[in-house]
Parts: sequence; C-alpha cells; structure tokens
Amino acid sequence: MKKLVIIAVLIIAQTLTAQNYKFGKVSEAELLEKSHPEYPDATAAILYKKQKVKFDYQQGKGFIQNNEIHQRIKIYTKEGFDYATKSISLYVGGNSTSKEEVLGLKAYTYNIEGGKIIKDKLKNDGVFEEETNKYRKTTKFTMPNIKEGCIIEFEYTVQSQLYGIDDIDFQQLIPTKKLDISLNMPEYLVYKTFLNPRASYLPEFVNSKKNRTVTITSKERSKARAGGITEYNTSKITFMDVVVEADLSNIPPLKDENYIDNLRNYQSRLIVELERLEFPGDPIQYFSNTWEKVTKSIYDNSDFGDQLKKKNYYKDELDALLSGVPESDAQQRAALIFNHVKSKVKWNDYYGYTSDEGVVKAYKTGTGNSGDINLMLTSMLRYAGLDANPVLVSTKSNGIPLVPTRKGFNYLISTINIDGNIVLLDATRKFNTANILPTNTLNWLGRLIKEDGSSDWVDLIPKMSSKESVSLNVKLSEDLSASGKVRHQYTDYQAKNIRNKFENHNDDEIIESLEKDKGEIEISEVKLDHMNDVNKPINESYSYVLNNAMEDIGGNLYVTPLLFLANNENPFKDDTRVYPIDFVYPIADKFMVNMMIPEGYAIESLPESVKYQFNGTDGEFTYLAKENGNFIQFIVSLDLNKTLILPSEYEQFKEFYQLMIEKQTEQVVLKKK
Repeated sequence: MKKLVIIAVLIIAQTLTAQNYKFGKVSEAELLEKSHPEYPDATAAILYKKQKVKFDYQQGKGFIQNNEIHQRIKIYTKEGFDYATKSISLYVGGNSTSKEEVLGLKAYTYNIEGGKIIKDKLKNDGVFEEETNKYRKTTKFTMPNIKEGCIIEFEYTVQSQLYGIDDIDFQQLIPTKKLDISLNMPEYLVYKTFLNPRASYLPEFVNSKKNRTVTITSKERSKARAGGITEYNTSKITFMDVVVEADLSNIPPLKDENYIDNLRNYQSRLIVELERLEFPGDPIQYFSNTWEKVTKSIYDNSDFGDQLKKKNYYKDELDALLSGVPESDAQQRAALIFNHVKSKVKWNDYYGYTSDEGVVKAYKTGTGNSGDINLMLTSMLRYAGLDANPVLVSTKSNGIPLVPTRKGFNYLISTINIDGNIVLLDATRKFNTANILPTNTLNWLGRLIKEDGSSDWVDLIPKMSSKESVSLNVKLSEDLSASGKVRHQYTDYQAKNIRNKFENHNDDEIIESLEKDKGEIEISEVKLDHMNDVNKPINESYSYVLNNAMEDIGGNLYVTPLLFLANNENPFKDDTRVYPIDFVYPIADKFMVNMMIPEGYAIESLPESVKYQFNGTDGEFTYLAKENGNFIQFIVSLDLNKTLILPSEYEQFKEFYQLMIEKQTEQVVLKKK
C-alpha cells in the first residue's frame, strides 16, 4: 500500500510540475516534447496564455485600462520560428492622454543543453518600434537563441486611457493547450460581448459580478491662519465589476484552407464593444448602438465631414478640367475627375476612412491615405453636380463588422449614382477603374454615408464576370515538340491582375514569368497591349516551342490539347471543408485550340465533348472537340458565377472541379496512316 501511495504522489508531483504556469517555471518535459500530441504537424503550440483586462482607478486620471499578457510558446520546427517575433499594435494619435504604451516587458528563450535548462533573456537591442501611420505604431521584439524544440515566454502590459477593448482571441493558427481569460469592467463602462458567430469553435465563458472599492484622496488648504494648512481627506467608492472569464484547454488551431477570404473572419474570438458610459451624476453617453449613430458620429468628425465641404483648393483646376463637358454627360465628368485624382495624389500605403493630414495638404503635397484621396474624390464629384457619397469599408484583413461600431471599418471608397446605377470608385491605385477595386476591399458590404449623415449598405461583391479569352495554335512535329502562337485577352479584374503583375517588367522578365512551371518551353516575341490604357482589355501574345509535348507509345502519339495551359491538379483535396471557398469575383475563361495534325497521322481517338454543371448555373464547364480537315478544334470554357462556395456545397463543388481537371488532361491519340 505504501508503494502505491508513493507512486501516486510522484505522479501528482510530476503532473503539477509539468503544468506549472508561473512565469519562468518551464519544465524539462515541455522542452523535450518533439511534437504536439494531438496535432503532430503543428510547427508550434501555445502551451499557456493568460490575458487579464482590468481598469484601475488612478487619481486625477480616472479609469486606466491594463491589458496584461503572459504567454508561453513551444516551437517544434524551423517553420515555427516566426512565432519568436511578437508585434504589439499601439494607438498613439489624438493627444497624450489617449496614448497606449507597453510596460513591464520581460521575455526569455529556454533550451535544454546537456540535460540542463538554459535561458536567454530578451535584451533591449531585440526590441524596436515601427510607425504604422499617424495614429498607430508597432512595438516588436524578436526572441534570442531560437532553435527547434525551444520554448519562448514573455509577459507585458499594454496600458491605455482608452475605454475600447480589443477582441479577445481564443483560437490561433497553432493549437493552444491552456488559456485563461479574464475581463474586469467597471459598471460605469457598459460593454456588450459576444462570440464571433462565424467561428466553428465556440467555447463557453462565464459572466459574474464582483464588488470593488477604490479610495479617492482630496486636499484642502485651511484659511484659519497665515500660510494655511493642507488637509487631506479620503473617501471610498464601492461599485460593481462586470467580469467575463474563460478557462479553456486544448483549443484546436484554425485550419488554413485554399481560397479563404480572410481566416480571421472564422476565428473563435470574443468581440467586446463599448455601448455606453454611465458615470454617476453625468448624462448617459451612448456609443455604437445603431449604425445610424455610428455613421453620424463619423460624418460629424472634422477629419471626415469637414473635408468633404472644402472646395477652394481644387476649384480652379476642376473648372478648367470640366470646361466644355456638359453637366448632362455624367460619365465623362466622372471619368475626368477620377483620372485627375489618380494622377494628382498618390496613395501612401496607409489605410483609413478619415483624412490624415487634411485633403488640402494631400492635394498640395501629392500624397495621402485612402481617406484623403477618396474624400477628395467624393467632394470633387459633388462639386461637378454628381450624386456622390463616401462608403466605409472593412478590408478583408480587418474582418467583417458584425455589430454597429466605428472600429469595424478601416478604409474608404467613393460611389456615384448614375441613372439609378451605383458605380464604385477608388482612386488610390493606378489600375483601378469604375467598379474595379482593390480585391482586399471586396469584403461583403460597405456603409454608404449621405450628406445628411444617414447611411445605407452597399454590396461590394462584383456582379460582372472578369474574362480570360485564349487562342492557342498548335503545330505538332515528328520530334514530339509543339509550336505555335498564343493570344490572351483579359478584362476587368483579370486584366488588373496582369497589369499589377507585369508593371515595370521588361520582356525578359515577362518571358521568365510566363515560362515558369510550363515544362520544356521556350517563349519569344512576347507582346502586351494596353498595359496602361485601363479602359481597354489587356492583349497578350507570344510564340512558343514546347519540347516533349507528346508521348510516343507504340507508334501512337498522345497529346493533351491545352498543352501547358491545362490545369492538372485539383486544389480542393480535403474530404470536408470548414470555411467557404472565396473566388472574389465571377470569372469566365474560354480557350479555343486549333491543333494541326502532323503529316502522315490520323485521329485514333478524341476526348468526348461534355458539359458539367455545379448547382445549376452557379458553375458550368464545357468541352467541345471536333475534327475539321487537317485540324482538330477544341473549345473549352469555365464560367463561375458564384463567388462564395459554402462548406455545405463543398463536396459537390469538389466533384465538379475534379471532373473539369480530368477532362482538361485527357489526351488525343494520333496513329500513323
């Protein structure tokens, strides 16, 4: 019996040692672990994370938010080394009382060498700051002595006088073994909290209330005698803390899949929104409880609404630009203004829905953020008599705003209403055109704000298909090579992709890109038309010679009609799908192949003509093959009209896509006469 008791005590002791989450108490067992027991492919894992958000009362300042972080991460492989660098985004705009700062940072890297645990301390030269924009900076630190199998551990506090609480992330790209979350919010600050409804992992959290007392000191100078006497008085205030807690274990990682709009949209996290302030003796101050109040508060911001009213800085140039163009020609006036803004002011790579330095300064200096440029564009369009309004947008990296909130948006575009048709405009990029926006802004819905401050939703998802039309001439030779000419025509988003890809490329660089992953091919005589004329399709042409284009098996020649243009691998291999497939915009691809039969050969077999459909007209693939004298003609087309494929549709779509791949790789068989 004694032996059993001793064994049980040892087991309990070992367990407690392995699960000691106190800072610095990294165990040998954790360091010796070679892979995650449940997710062996994980490059790293969060062994422990503790996050506590609380508001401490400071005399003269009021409630100060302290966001305390303690994290321990195991790195299994070299691919997990990225987790040894931590970025902390901090708000620095406005005034000194609203700045955020990092306090109490300490961090160590742990390795095991010769049976001993060695730790390396993060030094000052491993910590640096980067300016993100006018309002934010990033504090970064990179841990020392990173090796496969090491553990990093850090803790710090972000202190802020801001009342807004960032979302609390439960789920990451790597698994989490243990997570402790605690939010402590004074009853005077009223928040609404809810889980991201698009997440597949929805943990439970507990709400409670706790009494808290703070002491306030005041001082008075007595006038009873010369010089007076300073008297200090203290009083105590008792109030309730609203507490949200979660104690979680074994949290699965987010599954990274092909064609995802933004993985964060599906991340398990607690969304925390400040709804109102209810300080004793003060009127209730409401925040973000309706979209109308959100957009009105944005419109009333001097960096938004006031910027739309300014006209003198551009008036003379715009009058000259529009001279002779009748007011009835809305499209021409809009096009002139749109191109004027694109050429006049360059985007500085900063996002934002408000002006940064002001539209007047942006116009004079020739640079501005997305708010500067598209507020300016909207103002000019209105000045020209057009029905124009700004639209708040959340880029895909910023997620989808699910509740009324100002922080749900981080970008701005413009719209005009011409004969009842809404046209979307963004003057930040050279190759943007009407209704052709940066793809990271095609994020569900935008919020249009009218001149009276009212607002409405605008659909950002493109309706028109972006097209690629290909003409491929194929001449087959006895040495098993193929040669000929290829002509591509791209429209809308597909044309924009080509312009972005090949801008500032010379012919040699373009050829190198075109030859990549196309087998033994030599491309020459490349030509790109209308690269800078964004109102026309891109025309791309080149000549090619493809060695080993065919196989000779028993005297018969086997060749794939689409040659190097065929898709030969299905990107959708998993049995199930967790998140929707996002194709961003509808596409219409069409390939016309004209293949010359070599002298002395005849057709043994041709692929059968077929039509495959996905969910009715949501997707359609057609393959037509026919003989025409000494030529074989193929017409292959793919139309995807639905941009978002739901997980419930995945199995059907995967089968549709697989049939398409198999058909594209079927071969023509030629035999000697």
